[in-house]
Amino acid sequence: MAVIGAALAFAANGLSPHRLELARNYFPGTKLTPPAAVTSTNLTGAATPTNNSPLELLSARLRENGLQLADSNQVMQLFRDPRREQDGVVFIDARDDEHYRAGHIPGAYHFDRFHPENYLTNVLQVCLTAQQIVFYCNGGDCDDSEHAAIMLRDSIGIPKEKVFVYGGGITEWSTNGLPIELGLRNSGQLTNLTGAAASGKAEGSRQ
Repeated sequence: MAVIGAALAFAANGLSPHRLELARNYFPGTKLTPPAAVTSTNLTGAATPTNNSPLELLSARLRENGLQLADSNQVMQLFRDPRREQDGVVFIDARDDEHYRAGHIPGAYHFDRFHPENYLTNVLQVCLTAQQIVFYCNGGDCDDSEHAAIMLRDSIGIPKEKVFVYGGGITEWSTNGLPIELGLRNSGQLTNLTGAAASGKAEGSRQ
């Protein structure tokens, strides 16, 4: 308890708006200009561009920031892992309160990086003890999950091998017809959203 309390106090102090300017980008390296296309040499000696897919670009960007990309299959395995019932595997929704309450992965904790002081008490303890942590937001161009993962990892010293970012996010999750929990965590209000509905809820989210 002493260790958890100390980590909680340290992180709360470090993330307090009195210490940090939360509107400032503390992770300028996270949003990177897509790297130039890789080139290869053909039989004539001319350089031939090789285009990288969006998934490859995302994976490369996450690796540069010490994060791991989790695809839909890996996320489903972690969601079905029995350890999740005891917070051995933890999902963290990095969107704002409005979007979280409109629908999140069942059992996911909430952490809005723009207001970290509202979530530290619940999130820090489970992050310290969890064996694997999956951060997600809307997917696509949304990078809130990356920022949240970096913020928590660096604040309390979470080993990087525990941290994953679900690239598809809630949009891919709901499009695949997987369960969605409404309202607060463990509310028991479960539903399934179609891809169109999920896209509508994602519209207007912070990028």
